[in-house]
Amino acid sequence: MSSDADTVRHWWRTSIIDMAPGRIAFRGHPIQDLIGNVTFGQMIWLMTNGDLPTLAQAELLECALVAGVDHGPQAPSIAAARMAATCGVGLNNVMATGVNMLGDVHGGAGEQCAELYLDIAGRMDSGAELETATVDGIAAWRETYGKVISGFGHRFHKPDDPRAPRLMALVREAAKAGTVSGRFAEIGEAVQAEIGAARGTPIAMNIDGATAVIFCELGFPPPLSRGLFCLSRSVGVLAHGWEQMQQGGRNKGPMPPKYLPEYEPREDQS
Repeated sequence: MSSDADTVRHWWRTSIIDMAPGRIAFRGHPIQDLIGNVTFGQMIWLMTNGDLPTLAQAELLECALVAGVDHGPQAPSIAAARMAATCGVGLNNVMATGVNMLGDVHGGAGEQCAELYLDIAGRMDSGAELETATVDGIAAWRETYGKVISGFGHRFHKPDDPRAPRLMALVREAAKAGTVSGRFAEIGEAVQAEIGAARGTPIAMNIDGATAVIFCELGFPPPLSRGLFCLSRSVGVLAHGWEQMQQGGRNKGPMPPKYLPEYEPREDQS
């Protein structure tokens, strides 16, 4: 029969960290052996996946993280962080405000896109050709989520999101070097081609579509695609929040005070 002390000791269970007075080890690696010997990308991989990646794998992961750090104050996450910075809260509150804006529509589309890619891969594993698997996968996606396919098209960058072609080129280089298979790059490009063909005009792959390719190539499950994007974007949130603090300002809202939102009375009020 377990004692109260055992109950307390086993309240949390983790294979991430082994910590005691004078000892810190992450996934079995003493912290003093990691400091100065692994990159931040390798450390992220170790903490989330449980093992150390090769340098090439970590470099490709870092490419995706670098690409997503910021998209300017017109991005809701950054705008919210900058507004929070003028409200007298600390930098940690500023960062939390920005990161909490990242959801299914803004910032979280990579998770949904990764789910689509993996669904198509599963159809191929069951014997379907890439083209058929892509068409069927997109159709199933739309039945569940609606017409818009996460990871493709951009409200601001037309015709191309400058981040995606570079990331896809790096995936192709990594595939040639044997770092990844290149399978999800083919799937991503097949989805892009199918959407464009169906609508009669080309469509660009955006940052979510490209980073989802990388995360799938590296074996990260879809929910981690969102978590990794949040980790990436938090860098931009931090930078913008800190900059706004240096600029000053008090209670800055989404528009200058002299501009008021349009008032629309309800029909029963007119």
